Amino acid sequence: MSVSLTSAPSPVSAPATGLTAERFAAHLAQQAPLPAWWLDAKQVAWERFRALPLPTRTDEHWRFSSLKGISFDGYDLSETPASAAPHLPAFPHTAQIIYSNRQVIGRSTVPAELTAQGVLFCPLDEALREHGELVRTHLQKHPAALGGDKFVALNTAFAASGVVLYVPKGVEVDLPFVVQHAITGERQAAFPHTLVILEDNARATLVEFFVSGDQRTHLAAGVNDLHAGAGARLTYVGAQSWSDTTLAFQSNSIVAQRDARVLALNVHLGGRQARHESHSRLLGPGAHSEMLALTVAGGTQEFDQRTLQTHAAPNTSSNLLYKNVLLDTARTIFSGLIVVDPDAQKTDAYQSNRNLMLSDTAEANSLPGLEIQANDVRCTHGATTSRIEPEQEFYLESRGIPPKKAAELLVIGFFEEVLNKLEDENLHAVLRDLIEAKFKAK
Repeated sequence: MSVSLTSAPSPVSAPATGLTAERFAAHLAQQAPLPAWWLDAKQVAWERFRALPLPTRTDEHWRFSSLKGISFDGYDLSETPASAAPHLPAFPHTAQIIYSNRQVIGRSTVPAELTAQGVLFCPLDEALREHGELVRTHLQKHPAALGGDKFVALNTAFAASGVVLYVPKGVEVDLPFVVQHAITGERQAAFPHTLVILEDNARATLVEFFVSGDQRTHLAAGVNDLHAGAGARLTYVGAQSWSDTTLAFQSNSIVAQRDARVLALNVHLGGRQARHESHSRLLGPGAHSEMLALTVAGGTQEFDQRTLQTHAAPNTSSNLLYKNVLLDTARTIFSGLIVVDPDAQKTDAYQSNRNLMLSDTAEANSLPGLEIQANDVRCTHGATTSRIEPEQEFYLESRGIPPKKAAELLVIGFFEEVLNKLEDENLHAVLRDLIEAKFKAK
């Protein structure tokens, strides 16, 4: 596997600043070499973004969310990568793509034996040029539709950074594919779009890191489309550690066909206000979805999580486990719904949100729900909010462990139930290190 550093392409013209109509026109001109349908989709998305209002307190999808801090004013799109990109965690992987300010600055090639089998892992613009119909067939085919339509439209309008992973029928890839998106510079924005397509009986893992290169204010609005064909095995991990003043939105769509298994784990550490929407659709009998999330909320951070598990076929199963740790005056919102369609008999669905409070001034809101239209199902949901047991704290502190370190160890133990669901021990260790790093920074 070889690694190369690439220079950012020269812009077509000096773009206007801000997310204005002039800036969009300049972006569209830069995208001119790409397929016409892509340019048309961007134009439609821009008009939709401008037409859709910002969310209001009467919108059920935004219940409990803080809305006064949501604004797009003053953000811009850098055409220049940062002089130094954040360090990419080191662990065994198949290939990597590294973005800085929407430009590819590093990339390693896919091993020849996988390329020969038809595996594709490349930047979004390259996939649009060389595999346009593949992208067109799957891109936003099943949008999450959980209240973030305006932000999804903004992503489509300005998307340039992103990756496409395609694994043909029956091909299995042992080591993960890795992507890093970094933003550097005051009020810079990025709109990554990730598309993963696993054909029948394929197997692969994609890991994405979303990071800030400095502690300035950023805007991030990302979208993922994850497709698992019949019998496929897909693992997706997204870990974000944006700056503490970043406004972040992420919309994830998961589609599982007959007998497919999808595990999606998202780790939330950074951002002033971060909203994450995830919709898992089980479209074929035997499909299974594992929806997992770990969040460490400190200071005045707000993490807003909205989920939907849709069972559209019989004999499907899903498991959702979202764990939040709250410190200081941080807030979390979890709103999840399990929907079982009339024909989805023998559904087995589970949903749990667990909150661990490390502060008396933090706030956790949980709204789990069920909508069942079939009569032969097993569905459970619930939420718990608790503090660390005093006996556990005393046990550690009585052995000479400082209170701050004791709390960190107990939090890691709280998260291990989720981390242990990863088969890749190296990836498990990387995520644990990221979580520990947040505690060390406090």
